[in-house]
Amino acid sequence: MAESIEILIKALGDLRRPPSGLHDLGEALRAVTAAAAATIAGVECADIVLIGKNIFEAHGATSSLSRELGRIQRDAGGPCIDAAGLTSVVYSSDLRSEMRWPQFTEEALMVGVGSVLSFQLHTRTDIAGSLNLLASKPQAFDGAAVALGIALAAQAAAELTAARAELHLRSALASRDTIGQAKGLLMQRCGVDAARAFVMLRMLSQDLNIALARVAEQIVEDHTTSL
Repeated sequence: MAESIEILIKALGDLRRPPSGLHDLGEALRAVTAAAAATIAGVECADIVLIGKNIFEAHGATSSLSRELGRIQRDAGGPCIDAAGLTSVVYSSDLRSEMRWPQFTEEALMVGVGSVLSFQLHTRTDIAGSLNLLASKPQAFDGAAVALGIALAAQAAAELTAARAELHLRSALASRDTIGQAKGLLMQRCGVDAARAFVMLRMLSQDLNIALARVAEQIVEDHTTSL
């Protein structure tokens, strides 16, 4: 157990840094799966699955196993889906007796997977996710593996949360700039001050039932096109 604690401390020490943000998200998730494969006994493949509206993406796969099994889970369900949306930790210690995901289990056994361990990424964003560990042997993972997996899943969640926050910030700043440009165009065209131009934008948004930022974007696009 002491050795497991030392491994956990080392893994967290290697990854403990400010979340890297959107531009490094893929690299950061790959670092988490690489740490899982290197430090958790029994792991033969690790990946991170992100799920959202029209999104099902696998990141940082440490072997080709996860790509095929990910496709099956997307279509028919499996441990990574359950972990992402339902349960913090999902463990199937022996897929030979697993009844929860028949199609996934059949395919996993065919490619030599004996046990699976998945952890939810607690992101509080519009994207759900899970860290997934595969092993060829049944009963491959113990309590130390669960402790390490929880810690690494928390790091992956922090990276994803930071990336989504950066994306929203960039979007908000872009919208603010576009609204400012649209206000300037209305001030010029209609001979009004900034306050009245903003009221006009808001009224257009309400009348057309379109977001204010989108109305502003359309005004700027129309102006650019007419040049």
